[in-house]
Amino acid sequence: MLRVVENHSSPHSAPHSMPRAAAFFDLDKTVIAKSSTLTFSKSFYQGGLINRRAVLRTAYAQFVFLAGGADHDQMERMRAYLSALCRGWNVQLVKELVAETLHDLIDPIIYDEAASLIEEHHTAGRDVVIVSTSGAEVVEPIGELLGADRVVATRMVAGDDGCFTGEVEYYAYGPTKAEAIRELAGSEGYDLSRCYAYSDSATDVPMLEAVGHPHAVNPDRALRKEALAREWPILDFHRPVRLKQRFGRFSVPPRPALVAAAALGAAAATAGLVWYASRRRSPSA
Repeated sequence: MLRVVENHSSPHSAPHSMPRAAAFFDLDKTVIAKSSTLTFSKSFYQGGLINRRAVLRTAYAQFVFLAGGADHDQMERMRAYLSALCRGWNVQLVKELVAETLHDLIDPIIYDEAASLIEEHHTAGRDVVIVSTSGAEVVEPIGELLGADRVVATRMVAGDDGCFTGEVEYYAYGPTKAEAIRELAGSEGYDLSRCYAYSDSATDVPMLEAVGHPHAVNPDRALRKEALAREWPILDFHRPVRLKQRFGRFSVPPRPALVAAAALGAAAATAGLVWYASRRRSPSA
């Protein structure tokens, strides 16, 4: 079931009689210039979650990710490996490590073009929803930094000891992203024909198909081909900029997040590491 935690001070938490609209953003390579989870590898190393060898691997994985991304089979292998890799990680420690380094690591890699779009959608009265395969311990703080209203992210089970059990409760990937959007549309009163969606990956075609205004952002080869065939707009985001630099150019900074925690989110801060492992096991991919 989709779960949304509302901030009761938000004007969006009140019932609406008129159809509403939202803009759904994939995160990695769409809103930020890198993989969100890979970006935190040094923080996880310093916190004792991964070793030095894993840090070096994530540096290479970041390069490969930026060059081409991961296809469906690699993402599925990633989910299986994710369970074993995260088992025993302390959830609170992951959250603390992300919070301590969020601004230093994420602020500099936010696309100026994406931040402008988020502002434009808010000005037009649309909610902004981040929809990411990465885990919510990473995605939710980034969503708050961006002023997003809601977040949909991968969720893993935490045991009574506060550590990940290794079970994946919800995997925000491919068709499940589209399902989450439709479920949110039902609960929040969004008219999907008036909604927007943005992604860089062909694995997000179901999410893009779910709305009336799909956009390909920095698309991989497969998504570019799909976007051209369907005459979807193709956007080129290439200017990462710190939010505080944007404040100097705009009179009103992005508003704070209106929803504290997301929809289907909570979890694995390790999607990038897992993806790398899947690449290592599949050299022909």
